[in-house]
Amino acid sequence: MHWFYLAIAIGCEVVATTAMRAVEGFTRLQPSILVVVGYGLSFYFMSLTLRAIPVGITYAVWSGIGIVLISLVAWRVYGQTLDLPAMMGIGLILSGVLVINIFSRATTH
Repeated sequence: MHWFYLAIAIGCEVVATTAMRAVEGFTRLQPSILVVVGYGLSFYFMSLTLRAIPVGITYAVWSGIGIVLISLVAWRVYGQTLDLPAMMGIGLILSGVLVINIFSRATTH
């Protein structure tokens, strides 16, 4: 269940970060509410994750997967492009998350 909570936390963070572009210095109410609620829910579900998964592993997975997903959303929704070094770096981040989840015994208390 804790990995499910982490997935929810990541999803909320991606939504909040995506909405961040539209807040215009927090002068637009609806996207501002989405950002605040999204990050609040993300941290809440991440705190539930910490009951079973160490903080370092939780944060590495949360931020790593978040970076990959935000990059995909920015490409798809906003038409932002990534050059080869950026894509290679994102690939390394994703590889690190996979190594942690597949090979590390630190994911359990």
